[in-house]
Amino acid sequence: MKQNQRGFTLIELVMVIVILGVLAAVALPKFVDLKGDAQLASMKGVAGAAASASSINYAGCAISTAASAPTKCKVVATCDSIKNALSGSVWPTGYSVAVTSGSTESSTNGTVFNCTLTLAGYTPATAVTFDVVAAGN
Repeated sequence: MKQNQRGFTLIELVMVIVILGVLAAVALPKFVDLKGDAQLASMKGVAGAAASASSINYAGCAISTAASAPTKCKVVATCDSIKNALSGSVWPTGYSVAVTSGSTESSTNGTVFNCTLTLAGYTPATAVTFDVVAAGN
């Protein structure tokens, strides 16, 4: 009478475990530092939103009339005042903004100055900066 083999041998099971261990050892380092990449991407997104809000605000100030001035034009003369130009004046928690060294904030409409964005508890390899256009002054 012939016996039918059922299941796997111990050697086959050990080999599968070894192969999975090698794959995990190779793949794990690629996913360990995703937090830093996510924070940098988040900072770039906030900087992009602030720069876009600045440009849109300047355009709104340039065409504002007495009827539309309160809704279309916010005063932006410093890096910190860009927070007012964002939709609903909502600034993400933990982020701060200051003028980039070498750049000068200005209250003259249309003047462009550079701001640096920081995130509490995170220091990126390169500074995240964006341009702001002074408006509403």
